[in-house]
Amino acid sequence: MIVLASKSASRRAMLEAADIAFTVKPSQVDERAIEEALGEAAPHDVALALARAKALGVSRETPGELVLGSDSLVVCDGVRFDKPADRAAAAKHLRFFSGKVMHLHSAAALTRGNEVLWAEAAEARLHVAALSDDFIERYLEAEWPEVGHCVGVFRIEGRGVQLFDAIEGDYFTILGMPLLKVQSALRALGHLEGHPQP
Repeated sequence: MIVLASKSASRRAMLEAADIAFTVKPSQVDERAIEEALGEAAPHDVALALARAKALGVSRETPGELVLGSDSLVVCDGVRFDKPADRAAAAKHLRFFSGKVMHLHSAAALTRGNEVLWAEAAEARLHVAALSDDFIERYLEAEWPEVGHCVGVFRIEGRGVQLFDAIEGDYFTILGMPLLKVQSALRALGHLEGHPQP
């Protein structure tokens, strides 16, 4: 059993589908403060720092438990994006993404107590189609408020796939967590029942 330091529905769904036993205790860390402190750090490093901070924050409240933290962020044309603050911000994000390549960085970390046992990040590149204002409004009418909780303003497992002409990268990374890397780390730590140790 692990503790998931996230309230993300997609991360819960990934662990459930993979038959990884977990409980949920969402992290309370101030993500924006961490991002500001990191300044101009590479997106890969920011995602990793946030994943570690989330896991460590929950680890301190759950002594002895193995905690999984995860974070995703989007960079497009050199601009870093977080989840939209409201529907108007979501529409603005989508207009900015239109016709460009969105770089999605997803990271995960496993911690126990004050120790980071493992952390890795992965990147996916999503080629956004040309999006008209009419399409954006129809899309948000159908997908809001659910996509308000998603960096990049999309759920790839649903209507969000319509935003893209091409995708390069791992499906789970796009969902918000590099699950294959997480599974490998859990196996190495002896936390996947029924799996032979490598």
